Amino acid sequence: MRDEDFIRGKIPMTKSEIRAISLSKLEWKRDSIIYDIGAGTGSVSVEVALAASDGRVFAFECREEGCDLIRQNAERFGVNNLTVVGGMAPETFQGLPAPDCALIGGSRGFLDKILDELFILNPEIRVVLNIISLETLAQAVSYFENRGLEPEVVSVTVAKAEKTGKYHLMKGQNPVYVISVGGSDRFHVDRR
Repeated sequence: MRDEDFIRGKIPMTKSEIRAISLSKLEWKRDSIIYDIGAGTGSVSVEVALAASDGRVFAFECREEGCDLIRQNAERFGVNNLTVVGGMAPETFQGLPAPDCALIGGSRGFLDKILDELFILNPEIRVVLNIISLETLAQAVSYFENRGLEPEVVSVTVAKAEKTGKYHLMKGQNPVYVISVGGSDRFHVDRR
């Protein structure tokens, strides 16, 4: 989905290239229960809700402006299996179905608490994190290693052409670290 198709406001949005990689790493199924934590504008929530049409997506966002944007984008794309949950995670998880997979785009400093709660809700959960700071990257890797999990860490750097006069120059975006871990229902190919 194109970034321009989403209503943006002043809330951060996961760009299309990062969404494609993150959703691929999420390994969702058509009927998955998916949590999008720190959902921002809802670009990830909307895209995965359209694809996982028999599943349910819960978009967690602590800013009211973000919640409004997620609702507007869900309506714009005709998504009916997406629920916006306002407030701070992980307290907002209470009373909801346990997730099969979760994407964390923002944690407001509560990353360890969010991860602890996700693994309590589903010890076999597949978790993907989009991280931009080195401090949060170190925190996440340390969290998983302390629990005997080996995360996959991918560094993604995207540059897009931007027209300046009669020339097109490549303009780099912030690098993003996409971390993925967990999930018991993995594909296995027997090569015997």
